[in-house]
Amino acid sequence: MCGICGIAGEGTEAMLPPLERMMAALRHRGPDASGRLLAPGLALGSRRLSIIDLEGGRQPIAGEDGRVVVVFNGQISNFPELRRELESLGHSFRTRSDTETIVHAYEAWGEDCVNHLDGMFAFAVAEFDDIERRHPLRLFLARDRLGIKPLYYAQADGKFVFSSEVRSLLAGGLVEPRLARSALAAYLLFGSLCEPATLVEGVQSLPPARRLTIPLGRPLRPAEPRPYWCLAEQARRRSQTPPATEAEAVRGTRDRLERAARSHLAADVPLGVFLSSGMDSTALAALAARELTGAHTFTLVFGEQEYSEAGLARKAARRFGTRHQELLLSGEEVLAGHQQAVLSLDQPSMDGINSYFISRAARQAGWKVALSGLGGDELFGGYETFRSAPLGTWLARHLPGPARGPAGRLLETSIAATGRSDRGRKLASLIRDPKQLPHPYFFTRMLFPPDAVQRLCGAGDQFAGRDWLEEAVREGKDSDDFSLVSQLEMRGYMVNTLLRDTDAMSMAHSLEVRVPLLDRELVEYVAGLPSAWKRQRGTRKPLLARALGNLLPPEILEQPKRTFTLPWEHWLRGPLRAEMEREFAEPARTLAPFLDPSVVRQVWSDFLGRQTTWSRPWSLFVLNRWVRRYLDSPVPGKVAATTVVTRGVCEGDR
Repeated sequence: MCGICGIAGEGTEAMLPPLERMMAALRHRGPDASGRLLAPGLALGSRRLSIIDLEGGRQPIAGEDGRVVVVFNGQISNFPELRRELESLGHSFRTRSDTETIVHAYEAWGEDCVNHLDGMFAFAVAEFDDIERRHPLRLFLARDRLGIKPLYYAQADGKFVFSSEVRSLLAGGLVEPRLARSALAAYLLFGSLCEPATLVEGVQSLPPARRLTIPLGRPLRPAEPRPYWCLAEQARRRSQTPPATEAEAVRGTRDRLERAARSHLAADVPLGVFLSSGMDSTALAALAARELTGAHTFTLVFGEQEYSEAGLARKAARRFGTRHQELLLSGEEVLAGHQQAVLSLDQPSMDGINSYFISRAARQAGWKVALSGLGGDELFGGYETFRSAPLGTWLARHLPGPARGPAGRLLETSIAATGRSDRGRKLASLIRDPKQLPHPYFFTRMLFPPDAVQRLCGAGDQFAGRDWLEEAVREGKDSDDFSLVSQLEMRGYMVNTLLRDTDAMSMAHSLEVRVPLLDRELVEYVAGLPSAWKRQRGTRKPLLARALGNLLPPEILEQPKRTFTLPWEHWLRGPLRAEMEREFAEPARTLAPFLDPSVVRQVWSDFLGRQTTWSRPWSLFVLNRWVRRYLDSPVPGKVAATTVVTRGVCEGDR
């Protein structure tokens, strides 16, 4: 696991100071080692968190003749099999690291190497026309299929720059810290930014399952990402030859779950499992305990008992025989650490703070790698959206047009008379005009309805990233309701919120988080199964329950669905209240022209009056704090460069 960055363009000597600043901003992602490649018109940097082949895997890593060089962030879960295949083709390996498989895969298959890689990855391959690396030909960037690891890029001042974090691009000083207003609207709509947009004008995320080639000529030509994988397409292909029986599908799912867990346990450092009371994390703990003696588990617990999952997690840990630890988190501790937590977000988000504190505790306990059950709800149908989104679709199709306005107004009048109902406001917005968003599903994931966004920032249903969501709807147009919601959850909420926040908050503590339930083979297999086998009235995630039911405590299978959340309703009215009110009284300078302060104050007032939930004021708090720190601040001063620029040198240092 690492942080990577790079600059392409003219002026090799001038690239070094910004590269050093970008690498310094990534140090938390890789405190164990750093390395850089400097060549005419190209500079690559890496910060390494050593997980596999602690000594031999230093980056950048080059191929046999030195003409292909890679910097890489992530874990290639199939690297042992891939290594054997590449060795059979004549490639020679110098290390045991998964990073080196990318170099030889590119040498063997060119840009199609991505089709051979499984796991989580974001990497950059530089290709040269000679072994002395005097003439770089192209830069090739790629991101994993589901967007587990991030990669951002921009074209500025005649140069192409990329990095694992937006904050690193800003630290380099080549990208101006300008707020993207259309991305602001997306944040208010959903509580996070929509791929490929960021909150910084001119900076884009390379979307999941995309690759990008930059010819290194003069001038640099604008590049467009190209897809290499599509979940909806894979699901359709698999569905054409389904298992003969449901029992066979259960066995196939079990087999792939076991293989996914096994492939994600490879590490030369301490590893554990984040364990809640949910089925997904409990399933991972069960599978890990079968592979590892004395497996570790970790649970975040609260004094507010209605939010705590300690009891069931403790029972599961005893059943599996894991070395179990609990972290009791109080509102006072969140108050003491929330500022650093918010600033650890690479993009503002209403979520993610829980990941910050549990990652901090796991790292303090000595872990370097943690397994997370993220992805299980999206794949196996655990969210309420699998029931509410089809209802919204029905309303959008069948409610007569003339009735929409009166029905929406009647519902809002009822909400105003009876008190808080954010869910009702979403429904009213859907009833009035379902075309405000690309699909009724997105109303279920909405934070502020479009009319509220319009009042807040003067923009509503037009937002950066809308094309990304519309593309997902088009790709899934032939899917049934269950399959489409699953695909949209993965394309929307999962990649835009859960994965992005998990990466940022865990890497803030130099902790690698792996997500075995997003293993490619498992995802494609389950996505292609008939939806009737994945839903059953009164049973949560029935396919997963049948596949692993004999491993899990009965209480885990029988409990109702719980959403893991912190006790924000209590904390925002208690220990965090004064901090919230101070932040709202001081709008960030960059944000002030775009956000109506009176509407912001009304949101806070509505929360105190129990007319809205905690997520709305908290999202505005995080937004203001993040913009104040990263966009209001001046461009960082130049860092003195101590590295000697040697033409074509690829170096790693401790």
